[in-house]
Formats: sequence, structure tokens, C-alpha cells
Amino acid sequence: MTDVNFFSSPIGLGHVTRDIAVANNFQNISTKFVTGGGATKILKNLEFKVEDKYIPPQFIVENGVLKNSTRWLWNYYQYYKRCKKIAKKIIEDDNPKIVISDEDFASLTIAQKEKMPTVLITDIVQTNFVSGITSFIEKKMNKSMQSIIKKCDVVIIPENGHDEDNIKRVGPIVRQTNFSREELRKKLSFDKKTVVVSIGGTDAGLFLIEKTLETITKLNQDVDVIVVSGPSLSKKFDGSIRNLGFVNNLHEIIFAADVIVSLAGKSTIDESKAYGTPGIFIPIKGHFEQEDNARGEGFVFDDINKLDELILEKLEQKRNPVETKGAINAYNIIKKLIN
Repeated sequence: MTDVNFFSSPIGLGHVTRDIAVANNFQNISTKFVTGGGATKILKNLEFKVEDKYIPPQFIVENGVLKNSTRWLWNYYQYYKRCKKIAKKIIEDDNPKIVISDEDFASLTIAQKEKMPTVLITDIVQTNFVSGITSFIEKKMNKSMQSIIKKCDVVIIPENGHDEDNIKRVGPIVRQTNFSREELRKKLSFDKKTVVVSIGGTDAGLFLIEKTLETITKLNQDVDVIVVSGPSLSKKFDGSIRNLGFVNNLHEIIFAADVIVSLAGKSTIDESKAYGTPGIFIPIKGHFEQEDNARGEGFVFDDINKLDELILEKLEQKRNPVETKGAINAYNIIKKLIN
């Protein structure tokens, strides 16, 4: 038996990293995570209890453009049904006091049937991947999502704003570090102006790495380029490029960097803003969530064609860290449901 079961979506690493930020506040509360892929690897490396169960469908991305979104949505629906069976077995075995889902709606469905307290952590309340005649599938899924959201005891949204009904806006949820920026730069051997390129948990952002490296070689700037390619990308880069591959501490690398170039995942954006590191966020074209995130920071997909001027601009931009209390705010809300 555990006190808390976290079911964290393995689609991207941002879900599990913000869940870790919340879970790090737990004391004398037993927790277990259920997720998959790179998210599992992060949790194991940080010595969290975790079950590696979920294998989500992969996005098909060509030259930065999302392809076959209808097929992906259908595959996601099949994945959701498999997740319900997995979640049912785990919840029956663990009998947790509370189920916390980070955009894993399958676990919420099971827990709500069992009359367990449920918390949803999410930054979207509906999807918008497809249009046209096949959009009826997505509309049906969105309707089901809305029903699940309404049944949750609390829905935690990691952004600033007003609360309404069961929705609590707690502010950005960001991992904290115990090191100063100078200590991290020394630890990571960041000796020059440093541009970090990060693409998260899949190889869908290879286009961004390649374009950024191509751009920087033409800038004639005395900068170091650090690639964080994640758990899936096996491509080799030029010997002068440091590829850190898979890391547990992207937030610290972002803090130590002078500029972060990334896909437009919310957690990376929030960590960049919290630590004051100037960022360039290029979305996958056709990925509605990333396009919304990027637009909020003043970027669109076509900005990939002006990385040269953006990188030069960001290298000169002053750091402006922002205090965030989303993790502790979320923890305090959850704690009340456990006690």
C-alpha cells in the first residue's frame, strides 16, 4: 500500500519533472510513480519508486512539422484503453489514499470509479490536434476529458490566475536547485558563453538541433554549444559539440546556460523563466499545445529561419529570474486531501 500514486504521462519529460518538483516536498508520505520510457529513467536515477508500464504512441515529425495527426490520435485512444487496464491493476494492488495524475486520464477514470480522491495536474483542458471529418474522434475524447475533470477533487494548473470551481491555479511548477549558478557552471565546465539546445524526451526535435548547430557555426561567436538530446536520439554530432544525451537535471543546465534553445514544452519554458535564462522556443508545427506555448513567449515555427538574429539578441539579454511557488502550493493542496 502507498499513500500516493502518481500516474505521469510519459509523452514528453515535462510531466514527470514537475511531478518530481511536487513530490520533493512530501515528508513521511509514501509515493509511487507509474509512467514509462525516459520518465522512468529519471525517476529511477533519483531513487523514486516507479513502475515502467506505459508505452505511448510516438509523434511523426518531418522537418519540424507534425504529420498524420489523425493516425496518432487513433493510436493514442488505443493506448488510453491499455493504460486503463494497467492502472486498474496497480490501483487495486496499492489501494492508495489518493491518485495524482499528470495528464494521464486513464488512472483518473479507474480511481473515480473506486471513489478515491483524485488530483489532476494539467496545463490543457482540451486537445486540438485534428480538424475536418475525423475530428469527431477528438471531440468525443474531449467530452470524456471534461467529464473526468469535473469529477476530480482538485485540478491543479501550473500557471498564474484565478481559481474557479475545482480548478486551482498555483503558478509555474519548477524544480529547485541547491547550487548557485557559479557552482553549476563550474560543475558543468561551462567556461564561455553557453548556448544549450534541448529537445526533451523524443527525437522529434532533431530538426531544431540540426538547424541551431548550422546557425551557430555561421555566427562566428566565441560560444560553447551544449546539446541535451534526451533518451531517444542516437545521432552522432561533430566532435566539437558536447552532447550530454540524457540528463536528470535539465533545470540546473538551463540555470547555468546563457541561452536555451528548445522545443516549446511548458516545463522547459517555466524553468527558463524561473531561472532567468533567455530562451528561444520553437514549436513543432501543427502541435497545438507547443504552438500555444510558443506564441505566449512571442515565437512561432517560422522563427527557426531567423535563429541567427534571435541567438545574438538573447546572448545580449539580461537575466531576469522569476520567483515561482507552484510546487509548494500544489503540495499544500494535495496534503489536505491526504490527511
